[in-house]
Amino acid sequence: MAPRALPEPVLVRGTGLLGTSIGLGLRAAGADVLLTDPSPSAQAVAVDIGAGTALEEAPGARPGTVVVAAPPDVTGQVVVDSLRAYPGAVVLDIASVKAAIAAEVAAAVESGAITPGDAARYVGTHPMAGSERSGPVAARGQLFTAAPWVVCATAGTDPAAVGTAEELARTLGATVHRMSAADHDASVALISHLPQIAASLVSSRLQETPAASLALAGNGLRDTTRIAASDPQLWVQILAANAPEILGILYGVREDLDRLIATMEDPTAPGARLDIAQLIAEGNAGHARIPGKHGGPPQSFALVTVIVDDTPGQISAVLHDVGAAGINVEDLRMDHSAGYEVGMLEISVLPGRKQELADALSAHGWKVV
Repeated sequence: MAPRALPEPVLVRGTGLLGTSIGLGLRAAGADVLLTDPSPSAQAVAVDIGAGTALEEAPGARPGTVVVAAPPDVTGQVVVDSLRAYPGAVVLDIASVKAAIAAEVAAAVESGAITPGDAARYVGTHPMAGSERSGPVAARGQLFTAAPWVVCATAGTDPAAVGTAEELARTLGATVHRMSAADHDASVALISHLPQIAASLVSSRLQETPAASLALAGNGLRDTTRIAASDPQLWVQILAANAPEILGILYGVREDLDRLIATMEDPTAPGARLDIAQLIAEGNAGHARIPGKHGGPPQSFALVTVIVDDTPGQISAVLHDVGAAGINVEDLRMDHSAGYEVGMLEISVLPGRKQELADALSAHGWKVV
């Protein structure tokens, strides 16, 4: 059953990707979940896949917890409405920008729309999980497993409400991080919003690219542009809400681009090559600071590349032989060779096990590059 610290039933207001995934995860944990959404079709899909019961099917229900999973541009409004409509409930939201919503709640207190006691029941949160796909059909209950879930309480937040927010995150398998709303917004501007902008800008350059050129693309381009497939309407709201934090970072990126452009305009000038090398090295240094496996310190792994046919069962067969060798796979990715029906399976292992794995796979008949 769901932990007692999570007051039930849990009402999820918004049945998009995240709201529906929360419903699925809570239902799997045994919680009583109610769902509502302005879109009848989105709500119906969420109900049909088992994320919860439609709110209108539970007349008189008194939610103990309300999760606001509405679009970012109306989240603050829905939070205030929830605090007024459900006076006994803890209300939390999962929007990706926090300071603007906290300001709306504070403004509602000042206007008399809600009381300070109501505001104390509100907790801003942000699960750092998602997908370039959207809508309830893309939802899955395991979406938040091992993902960071930021809780942004204030000095006036009821500790019991904070406990409820943290219990919700843990019930869904996430890892709780406490931050202020301002620190959260500054952090996501760099680690989430800037990558989205960069991916979209790079991908926009591909619109008129000849097909013959795109046929040469490998994992480098795919990795860089994967999140460019995200929902434009959602990102309009996110970027507009966090514009002040993002702008400062973009100014820095512009300085780096101007510096690179000036260097590339005369690449044989004295010091030009050194400047290019320094720019790449600065990228190396930044990349090296990204946490490694399980959030631990960054660690370099060795790659063992195996050529496999593009036929069913090849990847599972390779992994079976890796397991038989008693070697743990630290990471895995697949690249495809243009024009050939083969793939290159890149297996990351601890450096000291690289040769051992290469020898073991070769002995099983695999072509190791």
